[in-house]
Amino acid sequence: MEEESIYNLIPKEYVPPPKPKRYKSKFPPEAPPTSSTFGLKTTSKVLGNVAGDYEHFDGPHRSKSLSASFGKAKGTVKPDPQSFRKKGTGTMKLPEITNKFSYTARDKKPPIPKKDEKPILGLKTDKNFIVANAVEVILKAPKTMPEPTNPLKKKEYGTVPEYLHKIKGDIEEEYSTLRQLKREQEEEQEKQRYLISQEEVKELREGLKKKWEAVNKEYQMITHIRKPDTQGLKRKKENCEKELAQLEKDIAALDRAYVFVDSTA
Repeated sequence: MEEESIYNLIPKEYVPPPKPKRYKSKFPPEAPPTSSTFGLKTTSKVLGNVAGDYEHFDGPHRSKSLSASFGKAKGTVKPDPQSFRKKGTGTMKLPEITNKFSYTARDKKPPIPKKDEKPILGLKTDKNFIVANAVEVILKAPKTMPEPTNPLKKKEYGTVPEYLHKIKGDIEEEYSTLRQLKREQEEEQEKQRYLISQEEVKELREGLKKKWEAVNKEYQMITHIRKPDTQGLKRKKENCEKELAQLEKDIAALDRAYVFVDSTA
């Protein structure tokens, strides 16, 4: 740990770290990727550079096509100074249209008079259009009117239409289906109701009376207080009154001659 000193406030000179040596692979840069099939067309080799095993073979039987690479091999093509890209040589030109579309004479409309042409004036006719129209109407054949049909002579007159019979049948079928469903529901409800014995009724009545006495005792203890001024006592008194009324209603229901129990309730 350095000691406190005024000299520590002096900024130190920055010494850049030494730059490491540039990495260069031991394999040639034109080596294809691992298990590559690029440039192996028309050769006897299936895959190239398997597991980094690069073989550079320039014998009579090569395992790589001469022109199968990303561009032409270095040193095989020398640039020609006279052959360079000129202006407009790379622009595509559309071919000239030789057969132009032309309309036929039958599709053309009659020519209209030009703006400098004048119509022929002074043309007259001796035809009386009023008399000609009257003669044409008189000599025209009368229009035939269809004979009116008598609705009383129709075959279906006085009979109920077929669609009414169909609607009536559909309604009857729907009513019968509803009646059948209602009958099945009533039968199912009758199966779920059963009559309990008098011994069970007596036992239930005695149990309800004992419960009524217990609730009534608690209710009497609350009513002996002059004024139940707390919310708890008021709520307890209301609950006791509701429970006593329900117990009295249940006891009155058990006083009947026959008592049925509904299991679905």
